[in-house]
Amino acid sequence: MPESIVAMIDHAVLHPTQTDEDLRQACAMCAELGVASVCVKPSMVPLATELLAGSSTVPSTVIGFPHGGTTTEAKVRETEFACAAGAKEVDMVVNIGRVLAQDWDYVSSDIKAVVDAANAGGAITKVIFETGLLPEDQLKIRLCAICEQSGAAFVKTSTGFGFVKDADGNLKSTGATKHDIRLMREHCSDKVQVKASGGIRSFADAQKFVALGATRLGTSGTEAIAAGARGDDSASGDSY
Repeated sequence: MPESIVAMIDHAVLHPTQTDEDLRQACAMCAELGVASVCVKPSMVPLATELLAGSSTVPSTVIGFPHGGTTTEAKVRETEFACAAGAKEVDMVVNIGRVLAQDWDYVSSDIKAVVDAANAGGAITKVIFETGLLPEDQLKIRLCAICEQSGAAFVKTSTGFGFVKDADGNLKSTGATKHDIRLMREHCSDKVQVKASGGIRSFADAQKFVALGATRLGTSGTEAIAAGARGDDSASGDSY
């Protein structure tokens, strides 16, 4: 079980300040650990593809990230470029404003267009809900149904870059919660998997979400999780 949890990780190299050298180090670590993918900024896909060649870890990237507000046409072209550069998985952000407005025709066509473009390029699609910004469970439930109908491979909680204001006006980051993983797993068939992302920093965090039905974990805390799986708590890491 510990090794299988490490193999579920999509290691994030998504912070705006991360460089090609950061990517080189991350790919070397992830290939050695055997994680599922290294999820990179779109401009980094060609280098990630080169660095991960011959390993079991695949290059993945993000589409419409982090706010989901780009046009469907832009998301499709971004997906096409990413697949041509070697991405095998794409994590797209829904148009959050359209979800909140319950403009389901737009949301459905936006997701389906990216899924179709990814499939044509030999990649799978994970759809990011940004659950921390959706106040009602019914919105998440409807998104699960739309993702299933659109042929998405995964539904995913968060970008790791979503923020809400607390009572004092301070920004607070949002991420995966036990409630949302349970909800998403319950409202998707076995054809659609669930990815927990945002705030996963330890092996205990990872175990918690896997026990609830997540089969992928988005995190930059890979070293800490792998150390926890080995019974070594000396490593630490942030999570996106």
